[in-house]
Amino acid sequence: MKLVTSAQMRAIERRAVDAGGSLDALMESAGLAVAQETWLMLGSVEERRIVVLVGPGNNGGDGLVAARHLADWSARVTVYVAAPRRAPDAHLDALRERGVEVRAADDAGAEDALHAALGDAEVVVDALLGAGSSRPIDGAMAGALRLLAACRARPGGPRLVAVALPSGVDADSGRADPLAVAADLTVTFGFAKAGLHMLPGSELAGRIEVVDIGIPPGAADGVALELLSSAWVRPRLPARPAGGNKGTFGRVLVVAGSQWYVGAARLAAEACYRAGAGLVTIACPQRLQAMIAPALPEATWLPLDDAPALRPPATGAIVDALAGYDVLLIGPGLGQDPGVRDAIVAVLERVPENVRACVVDADALNALAHRERWHERISRPCVLTPHPGEMARLRACDVAAVQRDRLGIATAAAAEWSHVVVLKGAHTVVAAADGRAALSPHANPLLATAGTGDVLAGAIAGLIAQGMEPPEAAAAGVFLHGLAAEEARDDLGDRGLLAGDLLPALPRAIRYVREGKRSPAPPALGFGGFESLLARPEAGG
Repeated sequence: MKLVTSAQMRAIERRAVDAGGSLDALMESAGLAVAQETWLMLGSVEERRIVVLVGPGNNGGDGLVAARHLADWSARVTVYVAAPRRAPDAHLDALRERGVEVRAADDAGAEDALHAALGDAEVVVDALLGAGSSRPIDGAMAGALRLLAACRARPGGPRLVAVALPSGVDADSGRADPLAVAADLTVTFGFAKAGLHMLPGSELAGRIEVVDIGIPPGAADGVALELLSSAWVRPRLPARPAGGNKGTFGRVLVVAGSQWYVGAARLAAEACYRAGAGLVTIACPQRLQAMIAPALPEATWLPLDDAPALRPPATGAIVDALAGYDVLLIGPGLGQDPGVRDAIVAVLERVPENVRACVVDADALNALAHRERWHERISRPCVLTPHPGEMARLRACDVAAVQRDRLGIATAAAAEWSHVVVLKGAHTVVAAADGRAALSPHANPLLATAGTGDVLAGAIAGLIAQGMEPPEAAAAGVFLHGLAAEEARDDLGDRGLLAGDLLPALPRAIRYVREGKRSPAPPALGFGGFESLLARPEAGG
């Protein structure tokens, strides 16, 4: 599903007008859709009390149209106009002609009247500020939102329908004004806004319905941001021919692990297998092999010098071995001392051309952060998988700057470095060098535990090994990784997942995406979350 910024949505609306439509027609369709969704929420609107909060712009106009339809369907509607609107206003006039109660913020006693109306309301429609507004909320709009928040906090308070997006949520970044009130339902038009699928906007939006308002086909050509879903992933999954062998499904060399982080190598390597790779070899110090091999007998091995961690003398053996592999995964659990960093960079600068791509994770990213213009010295395509701290080191900024503009930071980095960037976190961002980008629908605190990033890196490497292009493999890996975590939500709540729990869940997630079928799950884990998660993106959420 395409996601748009506020500027892109304005351009799409202009194209719709140029194609013979009108802004008035778009507003009529938008307002009708809001009224219909409100009707569906209540089951019937006759004699039901509904308050519509109206702002100064087109978003307010959508709210006025919705109020008119609700009044025509016999709802008891009160409209509160929180900011002056351009006169004449045919939509306001139509409401007054119908005898709908309309209160303006500057009327005597307006705030008391609003407080009383909100106290009686079953549904409130928030049409104060739309996708094109980034203004700080103040004045009467601030007062209205404070009253709304207080009413919503009471037991039995009104349900809330947001028009386009909750007022105060930035359409592009998901950032939110402190006064923004969480909605039960957000009705957005034509295309979902990017900010509805990034925190905190995604938590404030409630259920998201994307409705058609008459945007012509092709108006969104060139929009490069997607919301990942099973429908996006399914046709891109690599084929599994019955006559295939381990060579058919690709070979991955995993350079990972140290005496301080033994488990990282096993998690990354097994994830490659679980994603479908044919053969996985772990390159690690000899002392680690004996510790890991019993837990992963399927792996093959490239034993390195018997040092506690990777050292520069081992790089020759790794580079020579890469002649027989399709993918290099490097970084999990290697450590950060200077010798390790030197060895990582030496390997990445000498990867042979037969390697389709490198997945660069964890300590390998930290090693690159110590090398100026590192991207000019790496010739093979890479998928970089930083968490916000690692991205901050790579970009020489602070973590807060990364988190303020996750999409912008990731897309700029991918373009500058000419590599795929996977910026991990709630609603992981996947950005390609050509400007394409995707957002994960997942924001699951179960993934906030050590080792889950190693599993993600392995899943991406396993998909590349089977022939997927790096950007598609990165996006599919992110979605499947998040989906695998969803299976544990019903049983575990928001804590208690171990990274290793994701490993058997990965192939079940792949099967679910491919076939829509459950596979038997271990007794402790269920798939109850799959239906609700998979239904939302494909239904327009």
